[in-house]
Amino acid sequence: MKKRILSALAITVALCLWAKPATAQNWDINALQKINSLDGRFARNYSKAFSESTPYIVVGLPSCMAIAALITKDKELMSDAIYIGSSVIEAVAITYAAKEIIGRPRPFEKYPELITPVKKASGHSMPSAHTAAAFSLATSLSIRYPKWYVIAPTAIWAGSVAFSRMNMGVHYPSDVITGALVGSGCAVLNIYVNKWLEKVLFDENRKHKLLKY
Repeated sequence: MKKRILSALAITVALCLWAKPATAQNWDINALQKINSLDGRFARNYSKAFSESTPYIVVGLPSCMAIAALITKDKELMSDAIYIGSSVIEAVAITYAAKEIIGRPRPFEKYPELITPVKKASGHSMPSAHTAAAFSLATSLSIRYPKWYVIAPTAIWAGSVAFSRMNMGVHYPSDVITGALVGSGCAVLNIYVNKWLEKVLFDENRKHKLLKY
């Protein structure tokens, strides 16, 4: 398990190092400037709503699933809650570790004359933790519940979170792309980590729902 997490962190850092030089390229800051300039009331309210609600959703949804599983004694639902919750935790942990390693300044700090932050964020920019958490939740939900009415709304929600972070001027496009890759990657890698957790927490001989994916 530790090896897989370290491998995921190594991949994240490699992606970050690859993307970091892009700050010197025109496409990253120019794309961000265009997205940040969408300052109409609808765009700003849309971004604030999705950005500020992200922590509550990524924590609240798996928590509510776990509580419901405890009340109903539903092992399958508890397995889903553990898988989804641990996927989000891994994504957030990896992104915050990568932020400290890379140390990329926020776009409004490096380009104050070009980028106007809606609400200033602390810490480093690369990668986007909000985006990583959102895509981790969306991907893990889609893996556990592969129905169009789960996949479509969660994909739109995760994409909206990514847009909101750029529109608010706190992340570059390369930040959210890397965050999306980290979040989705953690959800996929966590299929195997979750198999180990199920063996520890539940009957080792029980057929694991994730195996068919």
